[in-house]
Amino acid sequence: MNDHQRLDAWSLTMMREIVARIDADPERRGLAKAHETLRRWHEARANSTTPEWLDLLELPWSELRTRLLDEGDEGQRLRSSAPFCGVLNPRERLEIFREFRPTRPG
Repeated sequence: MNDHQRLDAWSLTMMREIVARIDADPERRGLAKAHETLRRWHEARANSTTPEWLDLLELPWSELRTRLLDEGDEGQRLRSSAPFCGVLNPRERLEIFREFRPTRPG
């Protein structure tokens, strides 16, 4: 697996975990966290994808979920700027990162 493929696989695995967390929460607090992240990005003008994500977060969860888990180019593009910071804790993110860390020869 080359570095780009590894990054794509890592991103998809992270999103699968985030989606599972949101699925398991009847209150969908992960979506509220995403809205808060977008508010901060908008205030800081830190991300050009904020308007698109504001629209995406208005979709029914089932439709947004499908887009986030899409394994094609569009899904990868969305995952590259997804505002779901804080849905997974640092330990959970590190565990996933370790799964995709390149192995060193020798």
